[in-house]
Amino acid sequence: MYKLLLVDDERLILEGISQVVDWAQAGTELAGTARNGIEALDQIERLRPDIVITDISMPGLDGLGLVERCSVHYPGLKFVMLTGYKDFDYACTAMQHGVKHYLLKPCNEQQIHEALTELVQELNELHSREQFMSDMKHRLTKVLPHVKAQFLKEWISNKTYGSRDLEYYQELFGIELGSKNVRLLLFRLEESFEYEHLFALQNIAGDLLSEVLLSTTIGSQLLILMEQPEEADNQRDLLERIAGVKEIFFNFYQIHVTIAVSDKGRMIHSRSLYRQTLQCMNHRFYLEEGSLITGSDIPADELSVHSEIDLGEEQICLLVKAGDQAAVQNELERLFGVLADQRFDINVTRSYVLQLYSAMIRLCSPDERSSFTSGLAELAALGTLGSLKAGVMRAAERLTAMYERHFVSRQSSIVDKMLRIIEADYGNSELSLGSVAAEMLYMNPDYLGKIFKKVTGEKFSNYVTNYRIGKASGHILHSGDVKVFELAELYGFGGNAQYFSQVFKKVTGKTPTDFMKPQ
Repeated sequence: MYKLLLVDDERLILEGISQVVDWAQAGTELAGTARNGIEALDQIERLRPDIVITDISMPGLDGLGLVERCSVHYPGLKFVMLTGYKDFDYACTAMQHGVKHYLLKPCNEQQIHEALTELVQELNELHSREQFMSDMKHRLTKVLPHVKAQFLKEWISNKTYGSRDLEYYQELFGIELGSKNVRLLLFRLEESFEYEHLFALQNIAGDLLSEVLLSTTIGSQLLILMEQPEEADNQRDLLERIAGVKEIFFNFYQIHVTIAVSDKGRMIHSRSLYRQTLQCMNHRFYLEEGSLITGSDIPADELSVHSEIDLGEEQICLLVKAGDQAAVQNELERLFGVLADQRFDINVTRSYVLQLYSAMIRLCSPDERSSFTSGLAELAALGTLGSLKAGVMRAAERLTAMYERHFVSRQSSIVDKMLRIIEADYGNSELSLGSVAAEMLYMNPDYLGKIFKKVTGEKFSNYVTNYRIGKASGHILHSGDVKVFELAELYGFGGNAQYFSQVFKKVTGKTPTDFMKPQ
């Protein structure tokens, strides 16, 4: 329902129109009345109506003066002008301020109803356009972080990207990259972890390190590109703040994080900076878990390029833990394809496969570990790449199935917590997937949304809407006659009675007013 204010200096006309017009049928709600333009301005400030029906000729401030003032302070306010003067000049003056409806007194309720119906339709179309634009902006806002993450991932791995690509993407993101000094930070979680822990780490780093420009996940590691201004040369301060990130993360999750920090350089040289972080990360073998490693920690003779291939076992283990059978199979196909292309000595190839299998063993529960460990001896005795591949595939399928069962159970517990938050906070109009994610300690909203839909079969927003309308329906049945705006306030619609009515009808098939009528 749209709120309406009625303004006329003649009391009989004011009372007559108030009583004879079926406001609800026209999609409106009579929120108040006023006897002149000055009083109307006070009411508009207090009630914030959507539509004003006003006489033109009134003492003090007439209808045209009221329209002029409102066009400045309340440009979205719609007017219906009433007058007893058949003077087109009045209509022209009103139309200059966007007034389209001009009724001659005396007018009947049908004429007013028709004018209001047109205005309500116009307001509905306007709100639909605004909602469409808002949805589009929201979607762009949601997708942009994914585009940024993908760009960084491809930039540091794709040699065909050049300065022109950089210009395009920095314009798209609204950030300057080419002229900045940057550093790369590579984060590795050392203990067993879930994929959402990477997002939590990413969010904590974003909160504590104001210089972060871009970030992405690569396999089971987090990569951050941060600005290193010319004047900010205090590396000790920077390292202390980076150490603060892993400290806070450990306090939350009891998981150690090893961090590799590159030297500073230009964005165009970021691929070599990334290789430096990988070399730093390889050096963690000689240090304690949760170390912070820079180029100065590595002996000069270790900074050479190795011809070894990246097994990607961490990525495979991550997919196993996610219970994603198809993705595990695809990743293993890719790995064994690389091994086939390299044509290493069979003993070298077997060592890579055993390394991968050993990483998988670490994912086993204590009860299953001995069974999987015995498979190492069987793999070591195999003499062809095809047989090695088949053995690893079988083990991976079995292990992934175990995690799939665990993952489904864990997802259900996460959704149970989300449902408890909805039950406790459904009356808050600010309740959203983002606010729930923040309440659940840095969890990623997109990840939570996917889990919620998978477990409940509904999008989070749809579930909340249906829950609110269900509560509102129960309130109506229990209390009988109740104001629509009160329902909108109680059940999370921020007092927006018109929007609440639209949603209520969409869900129940009836308006709140019809729902209140005895069946």
